[in-house]
Amino acid sequence: MAPPQLFRALVSAQWVAEALRAPRPGPRLQLLDASWYLPALGRDACREFEDRHIPGAAFFDIDQCSDRSSPYDHMLPGAADFSRYVGSLGVGADTHVVVYDASDQGLYAAPRVWWMFRVFGHRAVSLLDGGLRHWLRLGLPLGSGPSSPPPAQFSATLDPAFVKTHEDIRDNIRAPRFQLVDARAAGRFRGLDPEPREGVEPGHIPGSVNIPFTDFLTEEGMEKSPEDIRSLFQDKKVDLSQPLVATCGSGVTACHVALGAYLCGKPNVAVYDGSWVEWYMRAKPGDIVSEGQGKSQ
Repeated sequence: MAPPQLFRALVSAQWVAEALRAPRPGPRLQLLDASWYLPALGRDACREFEDRHIPGAAFFDIDQCSDRSSPYDHMLPGAADFSRYVGSLGVGADTHVVVYDASDQGLYAAPRVWWMFRVFGHRAVSLLDGGLRHWLRLGLPLGSGPSSPPPAQFSATLDPAFVKTHEDIRDNIRAPRFQLVDARAAGRFRGLDPEPREGVEPGHIPGSVNIPFTDFLTEEGMEKSPEDIRSLFQDKKVDLSQPLVATCGSGVTACHVALGAYLCGKPNVAVYDGSWVEWYMRAKPGDIVSEGQGKSQ
C-alpha cells in the first residue's frame, strides 16, 4: 500500500505572492504571522506586525492562544479555546493556512503554529519557506496596520498522539519507547551556556540527543532539503523509522524537529509541550544531565 500523501509543509514566497495577486479556486488562503521572541530580545512582535506584514495576514499570538492557567509558557490551549481563537483570525474548516514569522533566522516560532494546527486536526497548513526575511529579500508587497479578517467557524479536536507530557518523558527514561531530540543550542543542551529564563539552569533530559533548530535551516534562512535533513538525523543516530519526540526550551523550536522529520516523510513526531522549562522545574538533581551547574536540589 502506498504511504498517504502528506499535505505540503512548505510554500514559496512566489507562490504566496501569486495566490494573493490572483486567488485560485479551492480553499481560501489565510496568512498568519506567528512572530514571537524571547523577552531578552526586546522585540514587540505585535507592534512590528502592525508596522509591516504580508498583505492579508492576521497576527497569531502564541502566548494568547495558550493554556493561561499553566505555570509554563504558551502550553497548548483546550480545543474550544483554539477553535475560538483561530476562528477570530478568519480560519475555517476549509481554509488553507500559511504561517510565517519575522525572525532573523527565517523561521523561528512559525513551526509551532504549524504543529498546533495539526494537533487540533487541521491538515491544510503550510509554512512560508524563508519567512518574512525571504519575502523582504524578494521585494514583495507589504501591508501595515491591525488586521481584521472576517471571522470563521472552526471546530478543533485534539489528537493526543502529537503531544507528550512530563509523565511520558519520565516513563521513557525508565523504559525507552521513543527517541528524544532537543532543538536548543548546543551550549544550553550541554549545560555550559545560560538559559534565557530566570531560575532555569541549562542541561538536558537523560537520554536525549541534540540537533539545534538552526541546523535545519540554510544560511539564507530557507529550509534545508529532505536529503540534508535526513543526514542531520543520521549523524546523530536518530532512526526515522522509529518513534521520535521533540523537545526544546518551551516547546517552540522543538517543532522544527517535527517539521524536519515531516519533510523526510515522517508525519507523526510528537512534541513535549512543557519541554526543558517544565522538566527543570519538576526535576530532581539526578534528572538533569549537565556539564555545568545542574540542579542542586
